[in-house]
Amino acid sequence: MSLSPPSSLRARAEALAGPLPPLQAQAEQLARTLLLGGHGRRQAGMGDEFWQYRPAEPGDAGRSIDWRRSGRSDGHFVREKEWQSAQSVHLWADLSASMGFSSDKNHPTKQERAGLLTMALAILLMKGGERVALASLGTPPRIGALQLRRIAEGLRADPSPERAEYGAPDATSFLPRSRAVFLSDFLGPIEPVERAIGAAADRGITGLLYQILDPAEEAFPFQGRTIFTSMAGGLRHETLRASDLRDRYLDRLAERKAQLAHLAHQAGWRFATHHTNTPAQPALLWLYEGLEGAR
Repeated sequence: MSLSPPSSLRARAEALAGPLPPLQAQAEQLARTLLLGGHGRRQAGMGDEFWQYRPAEPGDAGRSIDWRRSGRSDGHFVREKEWQSAQSVHLWADLSASMGFSSDKNHPTKQERAGLLTMALAILLMKGGERVALASLGTPPRIGALQLRRIAEGLRADPSPERAEYGAPDATSFLPRSRAVFLSDFLGPIEPVERAIGAAADRGITGLLYQILDPAEEAFPFQGRTIFTSMAGGLRHETLRASDLRDRYLDRLAERKAQLAHLAHQAGWRFATHHTNTPAQPALLWLYEGLEGAR
């Protein structure tokens, strides 16, 4: 067996002990402001009250099966406790090209804001004993520092020029009766969002739809000759009088918001819109308290 030279071991150790990814450090600071404001979890412990029996599913640990109850039937059953039934949260942050837009160098991109909120929310949830998963990683909800680091890495911008113009959530792998948060501009086709919400609702999953927009996308301040190009370059439109498009654009944006609100209402979810030129703390508070209400 060959041993690594001391210099190699030291380099690897320093890499492991290095500073937190910038996004995680920034999110830690944001989460701390919320906790200092007295918005931490108010319930104590993990809870011991029996809630229900449910059929065992692939992935359930053998120790979670209630063998006495299972012995009275042909199947295996898991004994769930009330608080434990909703302790897993799936987070989906849109990493598509559209989210890379910012109309002002002093404002974060939509993806940067979505990543910050996702990371800070994961930190808050884990501090409260919740298991968290980033949907794009395809891994189950977990807790701990390693999981936070995975999430931070998973939220890094995709440099690939082939990435999709718009993102699409997928809830098919989410745990039943868990909770979920979708963060996106939701400016692409609505059908994938409808399918994801429907799949989640069918599995007893509750959660939040959070639309993140740049202020220019809300106000449409364009005038005169303007060339509109999508972030990935697949869409392009030129006009000599951009102001003539304003009313039509605002009507379509209002229609999209109404569609999203209706989808959320039907599924028992909540919907809100956030703008990147506003502070992140109120947005994080809405998300955190919204998930508490989604139990």
